Amino acid sequence: MDVRVGVPKEVKADENRVALTPAGVLALVREEHQVIIESGAGVQSGFSDEDYVQAGARVKDTPSEVWNSADMIVKVKEPLPTEYRFFREDLVLFTYLHLAPELDLTRALQQSRVTAIAYETVQTADGSLPLLVPMSEIAGRMASQIGAQLLENTHGGRGVLLSGAPGVLPGRVVIIGGGVVGVNAARIALGLGAEVTLVEVNPVRIRELDDLFQGRVHTLMSNEYHIAQALLDADLVVGAVLIPGARAPQLVSQAMVQAMPKGAVVVDVAIDQGGSIATIDRITTHSHPTYEKFGVVHYAVANMPGAVARTSTQALTNATLPYIRSLAGLGAVNALRQDSALARGLNVCQGKITFQAVAEAHHLPYHPVASLLS
Repeated sequence: MDVRVGVPKEVKADENRVALTPAGVLALVREEHQVIIESGAGVQSGFSDEDYVQAGARVKDTPSEVWNSADMIVKVKEPLPTEYRFFREDLVLFTYLHLAPELDLTRALQQSRVTAIAYETVQTADGSLPLLVPMSEIAGRMASQIGAQLLENTHGGRGVLLSGAPGVLPGRVVIIGGGVVGVNAARIALGLGAEVTLVEVNPVRIRELDDLFQGRVHTLMSNEYHIAQALLDADLVVGAVLIPGARAPQLVSQAMVQAMPKGAVVVDVAIDQGGSIATIDRITTHSHPTYEKFGVVHYAVANMPGAVARTSTQALTNATLPYIRSLAGLGAVNALRQDSALARGLNVCQGKITFQAVAEAHHLPYHPVASLLS
């Protein structure tokens, strides 16, 4: 099957990633598909137009040329309103969507009858999220790295070095959520020499975390009381909670933030799913990443891996390419029928919402994937 795969340039603020590396393009071209990429789409990830041409892609100057000539669009971030005009019924869209907090985008996908498959809800039988994991690993590692820098006085922080110094206690890091983001944030925080507390709700997972870190991380059962107590003397708090495809639960209240030390830092990695910290009331950008509230520095960038675009683009393509090849090679319907993990990624199809958490978030009807694919 000769499928035209389009790769537009990302339009989200400070989004430097691109959906395919030249290596990914070459793999698709070898299978007799066409790849159409917008000029400059890979520059911030270190890939020139010529790199893509040599891999066999066709480079177009405008986004409309890419969107309108493609059978399938692969992106990194969710489409913005300027891109809604390109939606059409015979288009397959494969990207991060994060629809639970995005009613307007959900409506636009429904009205246009796009087949929209979300990276973040592709889920294997064992519950793992193969297309979310690589970016979660990167975002988790960045959270501690960025938090450490924001604690410096020059960034409005309380002047704490996470490692401490001889005769001086290390900084305290509290990570809420023991999944992929939380584990990677803990690893970097430990590497920086911080004292780390990891808060998790699942008792089985708490035991796993205790074994994983061999007692070097304090584990704590997640509840309102424990979180409030842990935050009283925290220098850095990382929000790392996730319910696949759903709005993140708010586990840190305004009162908890108000009780934190002045100049402490909160980094909410869950902001692209609505955020887990009550005082994070806006999404920030890499250009203007922070704001202060109640004396606490707030970081709420929704596309954290975009700041390390070369690493992120390569990691993302490694994960998404097998699914892109399947969608292109088999066609969307057959690929979804044959791969239950990919079918779980289907969020909107034929104007219907096919992911339950998204339907519930917007109080809209839910239609099981199987009812459409049959």
